[in-house]
Amino acid sequence: MADKVTRAKENTFHKSVKSVDLPQVHGYDFEQGFDIGKFLAAYGSTGYQATHLAQAIAIIKEMREKRCTIYFGYTSNMVSSGLRDVFCYLVKHKMVDVIVTTAGGVEEDIIKCIAPFYLTSFEASGKDLRAKGLNRIGNVLVPNTHYIKFEEFLIPLLHKVADEEKATGVSITPSELIERLGREIGDDRSIYYWAAKHNIPVFCPALVDGSIGDMIYFFLYKRPEFTLDTARDVKKLNDITMEAKKTGLIILGSGIVKHHICNSNMMRNGADYAVYLNNAQEFDGSDAGARPDEAVSWGKILPKAKTVKVFGDATILFPLIVAGAFMER
Repeated sequence: MADKVTRAKENTFHKSVKSVDLPQVHGYDFEQGFDIGKFLAAYGSTGYQATHLAQAIAIIKEMREKRCTIYFGYTSNMVSSGLRDVFCYLVKHKMVDVIVTTAGGVEEDIIKCIAPFYLTSFEASGKDLRAKGLNRIGNVLVPNTHYIKFEEFLIPLLHKVADEEKATGVSITPSELIERLGREIGDDRSIYYWAAKHNIPVFCPALVDGSIGDMIYFFLYKRPEFTLDTARDVKKLNDITMEAKKTGLIILGSGIVKHHICNSNMMRNGADYAVYLNNAQEFDGSDAGARPDEAVSWGKILPKAKTVKVFGDATILFPLIVAGAFMER
């Protein structure tokens, strides 16, 4: 038994190497008061996703220092939230160069210029909300009347576009329609108002996958000749990418937004920098959950690129990234 105890002790207290040449773990020292710069820097030595967050800030700062063409992607649920105001700040100050989003990421920005969204809870009953004409996005509520007001704004614009298409024989692209929406809304709270003002292209490869698509469906019964040219947008996006000297990707969420940006960068043999922020896992083989290294295998990110994936909720983490990477102090 004594021999077994000795072996157990040796196993338990197995000696480490004499020295470890790696950064030490420590968190923010609140005894020194609060300084946002030092606070964010301390994330780098905290460990876990805090360290990845600090790496994301450092990579984005380098993207900006190297004057990369910055691709900014986000999903519609983020525009439903207060992140819309954060995105608007970046676009207003020309801190990103190309935007890729989903249908809701376009229409909900415009709708918020017409009427506000409201907070509720994740537990709010779908049955009760349906009876009241209220739509739930997580713990955010959108009254159905907001979409009716949006339709009243959109349909006259679609008639103008259909008239122009008939006169010229040229179909509008989703990016051109988004630019028109931004100019027509004329509201400085809008992401797409500022994108149109600064000539920042906004691509939405699935523009009809939302209320815009519903409205176009009904519109086609009045104007069956109306079309959207998505192919010309693919050419426009890929041409921008191939002309770029260096590219940096900031992608919040996943799905078609993530893939569309990465696939475009395959045309130049890969991006120079990439920051992913999402909660998706890689184990089902989806591109949504894939880490940056998988994109390297496709030629969408360069082997020597600086990359990081941050796991977490963008509503919590992205404002911290903006504070660290985009705010001058």
